[in-house]
Amino acid sequence: MPKVALYDMNGAQIGEVELSDEVFGIEPNQAVLYDFVKMQLANKRVGTSSTKTRAEVRGGGKKPWRQKGTGRARVGSTRNPVWTKGGIAFGPKPRDYSYKLPRKVRRLAMKSALSSKVLDNNLILINELTFEEPKTKLMVQVLEKLNAAQKTLVVTADSDVNVTKSANNIPGVKLLKADFINVYDLLNYETLLITRDAVARVEEVFA
Repeated sequence: MPKVALYDMNGAQIGEVELSDEVFGIEPNQAVLYDFVKMQLANKRVGTSSTKTRAEVRGGGKKPWRQKGTGRARVGSTRNPVWTKGGIAFGPKPRDYSYKLPRKVRRLAMKSALSSKVLDNNLILINELTFEEPKTKLMVQVLEKLNAAQKTLVVTADSDVNVTKSANNIPGVKLLKADFINVYDLLNYETLLITRDAVARVEEVFA
């Protein structure tokens, strides 16, 4: 079982915690991580881009000139795609880009992302994270004492208004509940700062 140091909010090590092998100790599968991030980004796409075909462009109802005898090419409408102000031949239309990977693949991707944080020593385990009042300065001090990177993902077990407000205004810091942890954010942020309760929640779901 992988062991990680347990810190308090002052940056002092107060012990060690054994993490689940099934969640934090597997060999990361890079192919699955790629597939999951690709799916997650695709699911974020709005898909509202749209163009007008020749049938939807205003005008062009009258035939520009007669079919034969002018020496010019035959034309039925001034709104065909070849003409200026004409329709778009194969332009985008509103569509849904989202798709789903199999459940086992999604679970493997999450475990791979969490395990990669442990392997790279980018996981910081903190006993608890609570503030008596919302203050950005307090959150900055905690991150500095724990030597967290500039881009840090903070994961807590439950929502705390004071913690949320304290972290919202710090560039490069994102706060998530353990229920909403995802592969893209784990890979996008250099350091994972997670509370002990949040680890228990994650292991309960994925172990």
